[in-house]
Amino acid sequence: MASFVEIDLVPLSLTSLSKRPCLPLSRKSLIFYCRDSKSKLGLRWVFNSSKPAFLAKDSHIFTKRHPIVAVARAEADKVRDDYAKQEGDTKESDGVLIQQKASQLRKRIVSGIGIGVSVGGVVLAGGWVYTAAIAAAVFVGAREYFELVRSHGITAGMTPPPRYVSRVCSVICALMPLVTLYFGRIDIWVAFAAFVVAIALLLQRGNPRFAQLSSTMFGLFYCGYLPCFWIKLRCGLTAPALNTRIGATWPILLGGQAHWTVGLVATLISISSVIAADTYAFMGGKAFGRTPLTAISPKKTWEGTLAGLGGCIATTVILSKTFCWPVSFLSATALGFLIFFGSIFGDLTESLIKRDAGVKDSGSLIPGHGGILDRADSYIFTGALAFSFVKTFLPLYGV
Repeated sequence: MASFVEIDLVPLSLTSLSKRPCLPLSRKSLIFYCRDSKSKLGLRWVFNSSKPAFLAKDSHIFTKRHPIVAVARAEADKVRDDYAKQEGDTKESDGVLIQQKASQLRKRIVSGIGIGVSVGGVVLAGGWVYTAAIAAAVFVGAREYFELVRSHGITAGMTPPPRYVSRVCSVICALMPLVTLYFGRIDIWVAFAAFVVAIALLLQRGNPRFAQLSSTMFGLFYCGYLPCFWIKLRCGLTAPALNTRIGATWPILLGGQAHWTVGLVATLISISSVIAADTYAFMGGKAFGRTPLTAISPKKTWEGTLAGLGGCIATTVILSKTFCWPVSFLSATALGFLIFFGSIFGDLTESLIKRDAGVKDSGSLIPGHGGILDRADSYIFTGALAFSFVKTFLPLYGV
């Protein structure tokens, strides 16, 4: 049976007619039918291997002598032009998208290098320089947190605290690291600040809500109290760590041997392990990620989490052998596990806040990275776990 193709969706504009013989085209017959919507002229083109092509009208009265070839200009040319234009626009948009991704990647790399160098210098400096830098980061992070609390996604289900309370809490959070360094502890001051803020919320005009109190208290704990453990870890553990050549040859400009303390070593190991956990989790998730970890962050997978855990513990063990602290392999492994647990828990906590707020980033302070909370979320709980491990479990159990 001859193959049949009917085309009646492309309107034609008849321009000329000519008498030309047509050669057979193929073994199968092809019939193309086109109609001009304006002139109501129907054209049927018949191609067959045994017969020459000829033209017929809708009345099916065929010409008997010479085939008539109609040279027509169809709107199909316009369709092809539009398609080509769309193809060009698609390629151009793809090129722009690739350029944007490359530009964003460059921003992330440059910002990451700048942040790494700055953080490294601040950690080595210690003292008030280190504390002031953390206080500044805490203030910005607190501001981002209370802005997230006031976002439309969260306020749809709760009443946010007043703006003056949010601003006062941000200042209180920024003062907590300074108070920690000066007094050595902050428990009483945190309790007092929480009591004052709670009284202000309960005695405010209008209709006080429990959501205001809960979100504000969590903000004081999350943005103010937890980062203070990094001050305790770096500046509170002042015992010299002279078991390594690094400690014996520590430059005088950086404080000499007395400045190479257990707190500095623990801080360097903790920060490096968090970076390793994030890096290995990202690479493992990209390469092997199949099973979602939690609905809070759909991009995180169990495969990436296990890769991050392995990378974090390996980094902790290697650095412990380099710095000769902690001494035992079991201690380094336990510390690496706690650091990773604090890292992933802090990341998921911030992801939960952003998901409810309906935003991708907590802010736009750091080019290519987002806000302070986006970069520091993995460190918020890690400092408390690392300090508790070094201060309590190492002396108590000797692990």
